[in-house]
Amino acid sequence: MSAQSDRAAEDFLRHETQFHLGFLPTEQSNPLTRDLEERFHESPAAGVRCLQRVDREVLAMAQRVFASAEYRKLEETMLAVVRSGHHVVFSGCGATGRLSILLEGMWRDAVERGKVPREHQDAVFSIMTGGDFAMIRAVEFFEDYASFGARQVQELSMVEGDLLVAITEGGETSSVLGTVQEALRRKCAVFLLFNNPAELLARRIERSREAIEDPRVTVLDLSCGPMALAGSTRMQATTSEMLVAGAALEECACVLTGREAPDWPTEFGKLLDALEASLCVQALADYLALEASIYRRGGTVTYFADRFLLDIFTDTAERTPTFMLPPFRASGDTASPRSWSFVKNPRFTTAETWRHVLNRPLRCLNWSAEELRALGAPEGMAVRPPAISVDDMLKIRIGNEEVAERCESSEDTAVLLTLGTPSEELALAYETLARAFRKYVRADLRQWGLPTTPATPLELLDHLAVKLALNTVSTGTMVLLGRVKGNWMSWVAATNKKLIDRSARLVSELGGIDYAEAVRRVFAAREEIAAMPPEQTPPSPVQLVLKQLH
Repeated sequence: MSAQSDRAAEDFLRHETQFHLGFLPTEQSNPLTRDLEERFHESPAAGVRCLQRVDREVLAMAQRVFASAEYRKLEETMLAVVRSGHHVVFSGCGATGRLSILLEGMWRDAVERGKVPREHQDAVFSIMTGGDFAMIRAVEFFEDYASFGARQVQELSMVEGDLLVAITEGGETSSVLGTVQEALRRKCAVFLLFNNPAELLARRIERSREAIEDPRVTVLDLSCGPMALAGSTRMQATTSEMLVAGAALEECACVLTGREAPDWPTEFGKLLDALEASLCVQALADYLALEASIYRRGGTVTYFADRFLLDIFTDTAERTPTFMLPPFRASGDTASPRSWSFVKNPRFTTAETWRHVLNRPLRCLNWSAEELRALGAPEGMAVRPPAISVDDMLKIRIGNEEVAERCESSEDTAVLLTLGTPSEELALAYETLARAFRKYVRADLRQWGLPTTPATPLELLDHLAVKLALNTVSTGTMVLLGRVKGNWMSWVAATNKKLIDRSARLVSELGGIDYAEAVRRVFAAREEIAAMPPEQTPPSPVQLVLKQLH
């Protein structure tokens, strides 16, 4: 350990105690999946059933929350804001940031398809910590600064009469809480959704208490216990937030169009029943075993999609920080390793694809060094601002360009992933590009057993079905490949304070050392990894430390 990493570790131990989060349920191991690794090695189907146990906790939460006065207030406020011509803004970071963008995209897509009146096209917006580029790759340490979230509210020009729906799985993400404080300053209505007990957060974390106890903030406590994969809040936490926030938005669309909304807990329960049926369990197990075998032999998977591209993109992008996989690489970058999975739209170019799935221009950040310093960013970030502009985002070719780099080996596989029969245009475009691959697959999630859901303007239940299926596939695949220990994601990137804490707790548990020593070793491992050549696939700090500890 160098003197620099030792100082950084000591600073984290002494001065960042608000990021020591092992007491939160969302950061703990779920007893329902303690044998997750064992079950997957017994059989992929047994592993799928083990993973699915925890989704029932989301249903129990939904039955409680949908009957609450706070949820009814969210529905009523959202409808009033849209009818008045003001804006509903969802804000989040990481998985909840991608969810916020997805909710905006679902609304705008419904307008494009004539399911919501055109006059409400710009009723919904989203704030993703780090801007739209962060959909592709986490923008390192941005979530640690409340000032960054506040600045994004300012850039969206929120005013009195607007509504902010802030979503943070843990309930403590600084950048998201920063959007809350700035929206309150601007006299907006504010709702805060999170997945840990409100009382626990308010008692232990000062920044959370400030928001939770503010009488101007309406709190929706969506606690549903630990995740199926410990700490992986992209799973049940984000599912519950998508269900609750999405249902409120659907209710708004239904009222505006004279439709009757379904009973959400009942329909979500039916969706879980279908996913747990033997047909769907076996289909999920067979597919994830196939995908694991592709990666094991050095191949990659390229999903081709149209209708649910943003949903598939979200799951694919989130595999990188969760399992320490190579991130999406920019066009022309031949030094970095290829991402194991990727997603492309065979019908459109990259720029056209983003316009097609978002129905708005890209909103990326382009803050200067001076602006970053003014926001309190560390000098290293100000000197080398992250490359997160629109131009940087368009270098990640998710359109029909450059198929060759995704089919370099005989194991590289093209997968047409749909929910139902693909359109003729999509099928033809896929077949044209798939010819470059030696292996190609069609995966229709309806044929896997996902049900036909009630027709609503935003098709929320279909989006939830795709999310649940893909979460199972991506998690199960990584278990089979040895990137999960018990029910802990033992390959995890330590790219912000929360993940540094999570890495240290995992090292402490698996390595048999105390927390303080684990923190020091994680900081030393991060320094060692940073010095590795760019062409080398970096290991997880957790794995590096455990290897050193034998």
